[in-house]
Amino acid sequence: MDNVVDLRRLYYFMIVAEELHFTHAAERLHMAQPPLSYHIQQLERELGVQLFERSRRSVQLTDAGHVLLSEARRIFGQMEQNIRVVQRVGHGEIGLLHLGFVPSASNTILPLCLHLFHQRFPDVQLSLKELNPDQLVSELHERHIDVGFLYLPLSDDDVNTQAVQHEPLLVALPLAHPLANQQEITLQSLADDPFIIPPRYTWVPGLRSHIMEACRLAGFVPKIAQEAWLMQTIIGLVAANMGVALVPASVQNLHRTGVVYKTLHDKSIEVNMGVIWRRNEIMPVVQRFLQVTTEITVTV
Repeated sequence: MDNVVDLRRLYYFMIVAEELHFTHAAERLHMAQPPLSYHIQQLERELGVQLFERSRRSVQLTDAGHVLLSEARRIFGQMEQNIRVVQRVGHGEIGLLHLGFVPSASNTILPLCLHLFHQRFPDVQLSLKELNPDQLVSELHERHIDVGFLYLPLSDDDVNTQAVQHEPLLVALPLAHPLANQQEITLQSLADDPFIIPPRYTWVPGLRSHIMEACRLAGFVPKIAQEAWLMQTIIGLVAANMGVALVPASVQNLHRTGVVYKTLHDKSIEVNMGVIWRRNEIMPVVQRFLQVTTEITVTV
């Protein structure tokens, strides 16, 4: 067959083949019978084969007609399936979503978001990448990830942010610390202690900025003994009696022998975990994920 078959004529053929009656087929197609007969004749002419045995009393498929009917049903069935897939992709129900996150996000908010999103959109494949804040923002700009979780604030004109988890800062103390038996302590009482804090990042002041500002308001600049960006490492250094640390409340989920967590007298000292994405993002799967994160706001 040299010519491409007109899909409209192929569809007309399928309806006639199913009805085996031109008048009934025309009614089903909401068209007059003469144009329908013309299109079937043209199809037979294009293919160079007879598709129907016609008589005054009946219309029957030829062997070639039976084969073409089977192929037509397969073609249109596949087209319908492809259209459904395209529509689901366009609605964000199928696809691939690349997520970046700082490790602390996995303590509370990230598992909740992933669980709810997977429940609603099980056919979206998730690719997860653990990153430090600078890496996360860089990979978002470079389109290696689509959505990120990190501590706010973030000042970037090309990025949208949304706070999804609010939690107070607690003090992590070595078990042998003189204040370890107190229920609640003031930040001023730690002015002479060495601190273990996250490092300074180029683009994201995040958690470190909250810690430094809290200490400033308490009247001192913390003596930095060590810097570590992983909360597991910070807590490990506290357990080794290397210093004290201000940590988000969700870090209590990281049970570590040799560390106690104490509430600060000033309950207003808190941090916000946020979700970030590129400004003017139009990917449907990203919009679906953001709908889920909007529903989930956690206060620890």
